[in-house]
Amino acid sequence: MRVLMTIDAVGGVWRYGVDLARGLGTGGITCQLAVCGPAPSLAQQQECCDLRNVSLTWTELPLDWMVGDAAALDDAAGTLAAMACDWGADLLHLNLPSQAAGLPNVMPVVVTAHSCLATWWCAVKGSELPQDLCWQREVTARGIRRADAVMVPTASHGMAMIGTYGAPNHLHIVANATTLPDTACAKQPFVFAAGRWWDEGKNVATIDAVAGLVRWPLRLAGALEGPNVSTVALHHAQALGPLTQEATREQMRGAAIFFSPALYEPFGLAVLEAAAHGCALVLSDIPTFRELWSGAALFIAPRCAAGFAATIDRLMNAPSERQALGQRAAARASDFALGRQAEQVRQVYSMTLAAAVPAA
Repeated sequence: MRVLMTIDAVGGVWRYGVDLARGLGTGGITCQLAVCGPAPSLAQQQECCDLRNVSLTWTELPLDWMVGDAAALDDAAGTLAAMACDWGADLLHLNLPSQAAGLPNVMPVVVTAHSCLATWWCAVKGSELPQDLCWQREVTARGIRRADAVMVPTASHGMAMIGTYGAPNHLHIVANATTLPDTACAKQPFVFAAGRWWDEGKNVATIDAVAGLVRWPLRLAGALEGPNVSTVALHHAQALGPLTQEATREQMRGAAIFFSPALYEPFGLAVLEAAAHGCALVLSDIPTFRELWSGAALFIAPRCAAGFAATIDRLMNAPSERQALGQRAAARASDFALGRQAEQVRQVYSMTLAAAVPAA
């Protein structure tokens, strides 16, 4: 099977796409990763060079959340269809639903709905999209209708998508996954958080406030400045800046506590990676985190800095509770292995191909 998969080099979709392609490749599926948005870094390019049955190309096509109107996306469908046909793909896997909008019926299309502006706006702003951004919802809706199958990482995000766009064709819940470490490491007295901090949904203001209230250092990994977004100012948290995957995992190996007060998180791959490394999890009380981590994390209202600080301080003073919480998180993380994710995606591909009707 040959699959053309779109990814981007900006955030979590890169990790999802590369890890998934690695898992599919070991099972004999060949993937061409078509990067949309900014060009991948040299390190990212090198990572793909080392993978079996995986190739990488940069399309220069824009990402929908980085453009001002739908017209800027007009070339995407035709370009992706031509690339897929020229390469001899059996199936298109698009990691941005809007990329399927207007796609000709040349081959089956699977879409993964990692997130979207409309559901983000509802969770973060508490309201509908403003009129000048409604085109985002419309183009995403068109892409979802065009898809032969839609994958979401959690049931919670699936419900949010259905509430916004209606029920899609053949909805599948396929959780994200991560590499599980071989051994546990000794924990150190610091709190760790990771994310794209320029994204308002990550709630960095609460993290910085909590950093000023707790005794242990609170370290942040990730970019403070994003596309078309001004730099986030920090007053208390220790900014580590963007880290490589290995450097991030090194922080997680040492961190006693991982902290995320996210307002919007369709899955939360950083939480999973931290859990796999045995961090005690202190998370915002949102549907996604409850779905994934109930019984293996502590939950606080997302904007309650005082509540987060009190909980983190209590864990600082309770090593046995902290260790037990980290062990429960690690046990839960073992349910999200890369091999399991790759097999579930392969099944979605196979069902989609089997149901495909040849174009007239």
